[in-house]
Amino acid sequence: MARNKFNIDEELDVPFNWEQFKRSFVYIKRYKKLVILMITFSVIASVLNLLTPKIQQTVIDKLIPQGDIKLIVILGVIFLAINLLNIFIGRARSKISVNMSQSLITDIRTDVFEHLQKLGFDYYDSRPHGKILTRVINYVNSVSEFLTNGLVNALLSVLNMVFILFFMFSISTKLTLVVLAGLPIFMIYVVATKKAQRRFRQLRANKQSNTTAYLSENINGAKVTQAFAREEYNEKVYDGLLEETRKYYLRACYLGHGMWPMSAIIQRLVRAAIYICAVYAFRHDFIVDGVFQLGAITAMTTYAVSFWAPMQQLGNIYNQLLDTMAYLERIFQVLDEPVTVDDQPGAKDLPEIKGKVDFEKVLFEYEKGVPVLKSVSFSVAPGESIALVGPTGAGKSTIINLLSRFYNVTEGEVLIDGHNLADVTLKSLRRQMGVMLQDVFIFSGTIIDNIRYGRLDATDEECIAAAKAVHADEFISQMEKGYYTETKERGEGLSAGQRQLISFARTLLSDPRILILDEATSSIDTNTEQLVQSGIAALLKGRTSFIVAHRLSTIKNCDRIMYIEAGKIAEQGSHSELMQKRGLYYKLYMSQLNQLRELTEEDGVVA
Repeated sequence: MARNKFNIDEELDVPFNWEQFKRSFVYIKRYKKLVILMITFSVIASVLNLLTPKIQQTVIDKLIPQGDIKLIVILGVIFLAINLLNIFIGRARSKISVNMSQSLITDIRTDVFEHLQKLGFDYYDSRPHGKILTRVINYVNSVSEFLTNGLVNALLSVLNMVFILFFMFSISTKLTLVVLAGLPIFMIYVVATKKAQRRFRQLRANKQSNTTAYLSENINGAKVTQAFAREEYNEKVYDGLLEETRKYYLRACYLGHGMWPMSAIIQRLVRAAIYICAVYAFRHDFIVDGVFQLGAITAMTTYAVSFWAPMQQLGNIYNQLLDTMAYLERIFQVLDEPVTVDDQPGAKDLPEIKGKVDFEKVLFEYEKGVPVLKSVSFSVAPGESIALVGPTGAGKSTIINLLSRFYNVTEGEVLIDGHNLADVTLKSLRRQMGVMLQDVFIFSGTIIDNIRYGRLDATDEECIAAAKAVHADEFISQMEKGYYTETKERGEGLSAGQRQLISFARTLLSDPRILILDEATSSIDTNTEQLVQSGIAALLKGRTSFIVAHRLSTIKNCDRIMYIEAGKIAEQGSHSELMQKRGLYYKLYMSQLNQLRELTEEDGVVA
């Protein structure tokens, strides 16, 4: 659980290897036609560019001495045409690159998003959501840029070097070897800094993820931050995270950017060596009929610069590759995360249920070796209403989480109408269940769209009927646009009680056979609660229901009340039966009743 903090680096479960990198090629293969087109355009442009020094050599060494003005003009027109064609090819390649890049981003994000939706609650419980967002947004952007441009540019750089070598050898073998003499020095630097660069870029990815996680946490908790005047403290923490990100990024850059001056120095030394060698070896390659061939020297120095330009580009691509490797590791870490709650092989659809529920010796652990439920067994008849009460952390919410199969049981079985939940498909199970959790979530959109989320094919009339049943219509109809009022993200602008009523209408609209209410009325004031209780009573009729509530007044009419303590059912029965026993439930009920009386007396004194 240590990684569930913004300031804890997430260690990679599996070290990076080239097999992981090859996995990314599955996305490129989807657009192989575009890749081939990009490479074709680029090769053509490269060859055309490399023809220009040969044209210059011909003009300087042959045509000018011969005074062939006509051919000089023709070659000048060809030179101009080559440059114009390169502009056209560059524009076309750019359009293809953008199109492919955006398609790759869409594909990778879709795969990650689809997998995230399948992951169980245990995955989201174990890490900050900001770190998940970083993978889906920032890392995918960087990876797609490399897969579209980086790999293609790397291939083109290698091809450019091959073409350049061909042209250089066609002019002078000896001077070509002079150009290549600097290559071993450059490669030694790359190999020597590889390990350190990868380490710093991994650390930078960790720190960037931590920063995003803290930012996300502070956006969600902005009201609490201001309520406790924590702005200055939070700024210091955020500045510290930014500084760590900056530190490791700069360390990686210091090593990575060293490739550019290294290649630049080698390039200049090579050019100087060409001139020196040309002077001492002019009798072998550069004297024809006693005339010094200036054009050949010019072409060789141009090709030497052209040869080291792709070397510099390969150095930049190598830096980009190291970043991509760090990002891919984390993207694949998400995609490789096992789906702990999923359809078993051969799982069948759960047929239309009546609502009989059985827990048979159920043991459950969130953390290995720490049981939350201990061999819990009970049976619920169709249409029976069950209330779950007890101290915090006793296991009440865990029971309904297992019934909804948000988690798998560690031992034992949970059955509905005799069907083991592990043997049926999740979709067929959950479409027959209505779940209203304590943490109400309202989506951005209209109120009626939020209600319709419970059943997407529901008509406006059905949505409004559900709202009326839970008395949400009373406050919705008073709004300026009624059911078509736009709600903000997470329901900002609505009271906690209003959000719960909308969520309750959403749940009821799905017309479930089993209804689960987890602290469904915890944020509703007493007057509103009285209205909701009458709606609940009518809507629970004929449905199996499980209600978790701390307000014992809300569950007095349930068919059976189970008191959960330390992961076991300590006692169960109707309200009257448990009151007669004068056990744990009796003590809890009387404690709440006495608190209510004290508050009432205080209000009377104040009045």
